[in-house]
Amino acid sequence: MGRAGHVLSKSTFIRGSQCHKSLWLYKHRYQTRDRIGPEQQAIFDRGSMVGRLARELFPGGVDASPPTPFQYERSVAQTAELVGGRTPVIYEAAFRHEGVLAAMDILVRDGASFRAFEVKSSTSITETYLLDAALQYFVITGSGVPLADISIVCINPSYVRRGRLDLFRLFAGASVLAEVLGLQPLVVQRVEELSRVARAKEMPEVPIGPHCRNPYPCDFMGTCWKGVPDYSVFDIARLEEEKKFELYRSGVVSVAAVPDSYPLSDRQRLQVQAERSGEGVLDLRAIAEFVGSLRYPLHFLDFETFQPAVPLFDRSSPYQQIPFQFSLHRCEGPGEEPSHVEYLAEAGADPRDSFTDALLSAVGGTGSILVYNKSFEVGRLTELAELFVERAPSIEGIIERVVDLMTPFQRLDYYLPSMRGSYSIKRVLPALVPELSYDSLAIGDGTAAALAYLGLLEERDPARRAEVRRQLLDYCRLDTYAMVQIFEVLRRAGKS
Repeated sequence: MGRAGHVLSKSTFIRGSQCHKSLWLYKHRYQTRDRIGPEQQAIFDRGSMVGRLARELFPGGVDASPPTPFQYERSVAQTAELVGGRTPVIYEAAFRHEGVLAAMDILVRDGASFRAFEVKSSTSITETYLLDAALQYFVITGSGVPLADISIVCINPSYVRRGRLDLFRLFAGASVLAEVLGLQPLVVQRVEELSRVARAKEMPEVPIGPHCRNPYPCDFMGTCWKGVPDYSVFDIARLEEEKKFELYRSGVVSVAAVPDSYPLSDRQRLQVQAERSGEGVLDLRAIAEFVGSLRYPLHFLDFETFQPAVPLFDRSSPYQQIPFQFSLHRCEGPGEEPSHVEYLAEAGADPRDSFTDALLSAVGGTGSILVYNKSFEVGRLTELAELFVERAPSIEGIIERVVDLMTPFQRLDYYLPSMRGSYSIKRVLPALVPELSYDSLAIGDGTAAALAYLGLLEERDPARRAEVRRQLLDYCRLDTYAMVQIFEVLRRAGKS
């Protein structure tokens, strides 16, 4: 059943612990697995990069990684030779025990035994990581290799880079031996249980539930959720997940079918009623007050940022939002055609200094600055003010002028059934300005923009670099032009 002589691996053990059906599908219907999107692939790539970097904490080791994922037998055999040959440090040491394959990121000899280090690209230790480590301990010690200790190494979120990377401050390791030993009875029981599931001829019946996304989004949701419509009770805004499944299990699937007696917040009840009636909400007085509070010239502003796990620049921390691009549309008066200014940093150097200069020049000294989801832009501006103390007064002046265009939609001053309970710009725009769309763009959201910019850091082809930069500019420009058009809808409504 298993690849290269094993029934379970570390990843399939965690998968099966989350859902038996997911494990069975992975083993028997692998071809039906959902396509891995760019965001998920980036998470995998980030984990691999962080794992390789952590090896420098214990330099000079021997890499026992297999040539391909289907050749772990060679890793198991090589690891046995390295363990027996007194090799001091082994990377990706592979072991097999009771039909379970597990590879440890870093294995360090400690006298007659070893210390094991599992590296994670997150900033904290989770229950799933502990279970993962407990399985590794079970397999390694069951293979006859003694472990004096086992640790999980994470990213230290408080680390601030100053000069060269200090790996001993970037990474934070903690022994989890006590927790791992306490989990051994559960691991033994679960290995037996999941081995039976993996070998079974019949697919286990497991209804959809919160486990489909916890602790990880399952890559068989396309199979298990295919009977759930595109818009359903699972899209009711801010409804607790367990309540969504409570409705679903009772046979209530569509939003319109939610009973009047079911307890909902005012916002949620409006979403249900609007779906039933096809009518929305338009509070003309509140909209007019919002529009009237703004001061021309109006500046429609949007930032793009990226979050490297390992800080690339001085005075930056792991996963810090680094702004690298903005778009700004400027309207001098009501109904006038906007002018446009944009900025996109060259990939490689720290973009924050030139970003700040370009932004200060673009926004001028007067007029309201409209953004969509104010907390994001204000958060980045606050960080820039802390970083560039000499320009802090000017940056704080920008913050004082910022107004959230999201406010009328968040307050339900303007709500249409097609917004589906959401006030995100990706829902508001097609509802108010259906002729505008992100669908034709190569880069269609902020996550894709961040990944594209990160890719530029290593892109050597000038033509490809130019193409990606054009795609980034197109996307960010549409974001602020969309805001202009949304505001025009509000302005006209406020005059009604």
